[in-house]
Amino acid sequence: MAGAVFGMLLLFVFINFGSLTIKSEVSHLDEEQIFSTSKVSTEEEHQNQVSDTNFHHHRDTLQDEERTDPAELWTSPESRSQQYETPLVESHVEEGRQNEAPATRNGLAESGQPPKVNDRFQEELVIRPLLSGDVYSSFQFRTRWDTDLLNKQKKVSHFRLFPKSLGQVISKFSIRELHISFTQGFWRTQQWGPPFLPAPPGVELWVWFEHTVQDVDRSWKELTSVLSGIFCASLNFIDSTNTIQPSASFKPLGVANVTDQRFLRYAVLPREVVCTENLTPWKKLLPCDSKAGLAVLLKSEKLFHSSFHSQAVHIQPICQDLQCKKTSWELRQTLSVVFDLHATGQSKREWSLFKMFSRTLTEPCPLASTSKVYVDITETSKGDDLIEVAPAVTLQMQAVVLGDRRKYMVYDLMTPEPYGSLRSLNILLKWKLQDSEEMLPPILHAERYVGGYGLQTGEIHTLIYNNHPFRAFPILLMESVPWYLRLYIHTLSVISKGRENKPSYIHYRPSKDRQYPHLLEMLVQLPPNSITKVTVQFERALLKWTEYPPDPNHGFYVSSSVLSAQVPSAVALDANHTTEEPLFTNLFPIMEESSYFMRVYTEPLLVNLPTPDFSMPYNVICLTCTVVAVGYGSLYNLLTRTFQVEEPSAGLAKRIANVIRRLRGVPPL
Repeated sequence: MAGAVFGMLLLFVFINFGSLTIKSEVSHLDEEQIFSTSKVSTEEEHQNQVSDTNFHHHRDTLQDEERTDPAELWTSPESRSQQYETPLVESHVEEGRQNEAPATRNGLAESGQPPKVNDRFQEELVIRPLLSGDVYSSFQFRTRWDTDLLNKQKKVSHFRLFPKSLGQVISKFSIRELHISFTQGFWRTQQWGPPFLPAPPGVELWVWFEHTVQDVDRSWKELTSVLSGIFCASLNFIDSTNTIQPSASFKPLGVANVTDQRFLRYAVLPREVVCTENLTPWKKLLPCDSKAGLAVLLKSEKLFHSSFHSQAVHIQPICQDLQCKKTSWELRQTLSVVFDLHATGQSKREWSLFKMFSRTLTEPCPLASTSKVYVDITETSKGDDLIEVAPAVTLQMQAVVLGDRRKYMVYDLMTPEPYGSLRSLNILLKWKLQDSEEMLPPILHAERYVGGYGLQTGEIHTLIYNNHPFRAFPILLMESVPWYLRLYIHTLSVISKGRENKPSYIHYRPSKDRQYPHLLEMLVQLPPNSITKVTVQFERALLKWTEYPPDPNHGFYVSSSVLSAQVPSAVALDANHTTEEPLFTNLFPIMEESSYFMRVYTEPLLVNLPTPDFSMPYNVICLTCTVVAVGYGSLYNLLTRTFQVEEPSAGLAKRIANVIRRLRGVPPL
């Protein structure tokens, strides 16, 4: 027995010492693993720091090359070929192909030079004081990527500056061009002049698909659903009833090799309300988000406290060089806002970045190659001394914008000069004269309204103004009318200066109930200094009761008319310029030296339709329930009530006698 106990003790001691040894070995291995992991992480951090240093060194080199003038990117073919034809040395290597990848160390190639990037980001802000005392601010963020997103054999998986969500949308749906805008308010052309990027109220979306797309309608439906999730908008309400295929109004703005209208889709949601939910995903598409650069000024409570706000995204292919042997993808994110002098409660005509945006500029976006602010000082340069700008800088430039030569004061945020000693830039605009001059009317603008009386028929009137004193030019008018306004196209009339003006081109596609809307396009020659009136009659349809919105008495929206024209320019353009123009000057396609392309949107219409009284069902239900309750209740009482004969009650003397008799124990009477 003692031997058995002694053996068990020896076994217990052996097991304990063995477990201790195993635990110590395991802990030793864990320590080695942790040490190796920390060593690897330290090496990775060192490599990242070196690569970041090389990246910033490379960015500074590019900035030094571009800091000479605002434009050397589009002019000389030699500089373009050196800048855009250099391939990108990617830092990641696919698994299983590490031996085939180029030998790099710490982000440097074998030659010891920093890797060349094939994408670049630029940002700029244009501030234009208006004669009415308001201020127009136009942001533009441009990302250019030298790659092919439509190559199915070699899909792009590495995104540096270009948003991955939009890149995947382009490659999945085979999109050639995509243009989308979100606008709150209406641009007052007669008071503010023509905008840099016009847009109708609500949401506008038009897309060019590649010719390889088999079912365009299906791709269009899926694309609107995807964009609805990306921008947090109601784009899923776009269907065949508000989608059209313009024949000539919306041509490709980029490298145009697809002009078949079957691959074009255009839709407008004029009732869409733009809010912070749309601005937040728009800002997240920027490389620096809203943490640095000009995007720090995009404060939602200030932007939406304005009389006009419009944000847009434009994606299109462009040429890499003058020969256009290769193409690049260009993403332009634009935001236009007008701060109203009276709406903001300003006591005096004085504006600054802090008053407009509640922020100041402290640094550019680290990923941007150029970051500049342009302040329009044309009125001051004419000798009127209307506006005073502070702080003043010596760098100035001239540019032809919308047929007029404008002068700008340039703040280069890549240099420390604009920030001063406080490392903060707060541009101040101060009007010296309180009574400003009247603004000259724009050369081309339009108005539209609904005429007639009653809820059966009506008329759509469009007034087109040509304020040029001696030049006539054609315009392309496009009307998209919902199917429940049945147009009488035989009543179409075009009157200019009291005479009939017959259009030289008309394209009309009648609507089909509950399937697609009307489409009317026509080319009209506008006489000089004239008002052209376009009138067409329509009949209101009676909808089904399930087709009315929750507030039918508010009315039904009709999207804006679109006018496209080559407007004459009074300024001769220099086609052989050798300097790069700012980004905002590239928004106006130049077809000839004496004209520029311009697009004008009219007001959206609000039309009343025959609307039934939706309170009648409620009244009928209430009346029916009352009648049923009264009738059924009376009948039920008659059928279920029991009748009993009650004897007359005894008198007071008899009741008192019965009480006395009950107390004496005598039976009651």
